[in-house]
Amino acid sequence: MTRARRRRIIRTRRTLTGIALVGAISFLAGMTDATGLLLTGDFVSFMTGNTTRAALSLSDGNLYHAAVLISAIVVFVLGNAAGIVIAHVSERRIFVVLGCVGLVLALASMTSAQSMMLPSFYLIVCSMGMVNAAVEHIEGLPIGLTYVTGALSRFGRGIGRWIIGDRRVEWTIQIVPWGGMIAGAIAGAVLTRLTGAHALWLVSVFAMALAFAAMFIPRPLQRRFNQKLAAHRSAAMRGK
Repeated sequence: MTRARRRRIIRTRRTLTGIALVGAISFLAGMTDATGLLLTGDFVSFMTGNTTRAALSLSDGNLYHAAVLISAIVVFVLGNAAGIVIAHVSERRIFVVLGCVGLVLALASMTSAQSMMLPSFYLIVCSMGMVNAAVEHIEGLPIGLTYVTGALSRFGRGIGRWIIGDRRVEWTIQIVPWGGMIAGAIAGAVLTRLTGAHALWLVSVFAMALAFAAMFIPRPLQRRFNQKLAAHRSAAMRGK
């Protein structure tokens, strides 16, 4: 086997692993999003929607609901930041990030009583921010796990470039997060309608199962799915 062929095989395996991982995590995000929306009445990962709804609440004079949604946006951002930090300090990044997501969802399920719904809402939002740090790109192509607007936009732009003569097809991978999200949302909606707040337990168990499945992904490959520190920052760290 030639070196070039071996490299193509390795690259294909990496890509297929990444696609399977993105599909599974997007499925988890869809389950969580649908369950959270049905239980709380607000979006837990769609911050564009929460921004618009917060503005509408402000225009209606509903300051409490606006504050809840703006706080959710802040929690989502902080969840993303926490996920990046967790991924950076971990050897098995995907396993640890998904494990933390599962733990936060389990905690949310413990506070899902009606009187504790607001803390549960924020915990779910935090978990959805964290999960985005599990996989940031596949072979250099950016991937969004909890928001599909960007993925659909990149997919549409890929179609446009293909029409005008660019025959690269890597952009087709962008449909995977959308497919995983809609399938997971259907599953989450069905589970929530059947089991109520107990659906959060099932979602957390699924997150834990994904985390343990990620244990079988080699550590070097797990690192390839995350953004690297900027070169000057890494050099500065080495110089200390």
